[in-house]
Amino acid sequence: MTAAQRRARARVEYDAFLAACPSRDLLNRISGKWVALVLSALGGGEPGPGGDCGGEPRPMRYSELARTLAGVSQKMLTQTLRSLERDGLVSRTVVPTVPVTVTYELTERGVSLYRVVRGLKTWAETHMDEVIAHRATYDAGAD
Repeated sequence: MTAAQRRARARVEYDAFLAACPSRDLLNRISGKWVALVLSALGGGEPGPGGDCGGEPRPMRYSELARTLAGVSQKMLTQTLRSLERDGLVSRTVVPTVPVTVTYELTERGVSLYRVVRGLKTWAETHMDEVIAHRATYDAGAD
């Protein structure tokens, strides 16, 4: 079976609008805010406002990811990285040093998802002022 045939078959078999479709679980997992931010960080995004995520994907140590992702708890970062590794989006490399060095890096599949997430992150940053203004207008009219 060719790659094109496999993709065509998958389009028929997976329909996220169906309650029992396994793609719903994946969609739920990858739509979380920490997943988007971890992918953006590993994808070469610059921390802070104005980071356009235009850098190259690169490996990062756990501690570097934790510093980059302000507000993420150790538990949530660990859970997020494990789920991304389980789904084949992130690879984990352990180097037996003292202390042990652990790095995380996007896989080829992870890079393809990162390209999608990068657009969402950029859109949110670009349109935030407009959304805040609309929320204020909406909330003023809701009283």
